[in-house]
Amino acid sequence: MEFKDYYKIMGLARDATADDIKRAYRKLSRKYHPDVSKEKNAEARFKELGEAYEVLKDPEKRTAYDQLGADWKAGQDFRPPPGWNAGAEYPGRGFEQGFSSGDGGDFSDFFETLFSRGFASAGQRGGGQGAGHRASFSARGEDHHAKIQIDLEDSYGGATRTLSLRVPEMDAQGHVVAREHQITFTVPKGIRAGQHIRLAGQGAPGMGGGGAGDLFLEVEFRPRPPGSVDYRVDKHDVYLDFPVSPWEAALGAQVHAPTPTGTVEVKVPAGSPTGRKLRLKGRGLPGATPGDFYLVLQIVVPAADNDSARSFYEGMAKQFHAFDPRAKLGAKP
Repeated sequence: MEFKDYYKIMGLARDATADDIKRAYRKLSRKYHPDVSKEKNAEARFKELGEAYEVLKDPEKRTAYDQLGADWKAGQDFRPPPGWNAGAEYPGRGFEQGFSSGDGGDFSDFFETLFSRGFASAGQRGGGQGAGHRASFSARGEDHHAKIQIDLEDSYGGATRTLSLRVPEMDAQGHVVAREHQITFTVPKGIRAGQHIRLAGQGAPGMGGGGAGDLFLEVEFRPRPPGSVDYRVDKHDVYLDFPVSPWEAALGAQVHAPTPTGTVEVKVPAGSPTGRKLRLKGRGLPGATPGDFYLVLQIVVPAADNDSARSFYEGMAKQFHAFDPRAKLGAKP
């Protein structure tokens, strides 16, 4: 997937104002409109401009796009980094509803990857707070949404966390700026990635005495830091690639294994192959029906890096000369 430099497509600096963006789009859309343009690539350029304008005209999408940084180059191979838009708060219908361009716009994979979930265009946002309503009109405030990252251990034990969220706003000069505010919230025990934490009354304020909207936090698990135990989560089950020695796998052994709730003693059955899963029932994510914890065995072979080790392996080769690890592949010498 190629990175799209929306500022370059529209010929704009990254600090362009809302008026700059509108002027650039009007000028370039007239130049490349397929019905009037004589440029060979008019249709493709017109689609690019429409996509760039869809992002840069919208404070929320522009703020999220700017989070990727200015070091990416147009056409560069791109994958969104984990948690790239975590901590950004947006008004609208929320992460679970998805994005619709309104006219079925033919957007690139790059756009769809970044904005297919979690964004609603200005015309889609709720609230019903039209300027023509009487002063006595009462309306509930808009709900806000944000993605957050928590540690796996937070889901096991529950936790109270404080974080800063960024809310995109337009300043007096037409620049998009991010206002930060802090929230404190409780992480429910057993929450899974993709689920939401609802903070009642912490969305947008209401009008005419109407109640405030809610803030919905969509949960992601934070990537494990380098050097830490690399757990993997699949719904409510947790997995760990667990190294064992050849003799532990062959002969069986009692070993100690880490879990998010502490170290446990585990029996490795004799004759265990690489990939065998040892199930620890009920030690996955907590819940009414808790998940399971799986140790996925990985046989680690010591290096033959000295004379003694090489001699030992040569003895094994003689001892097991009839053993063919590739027998099932059907390849014969």
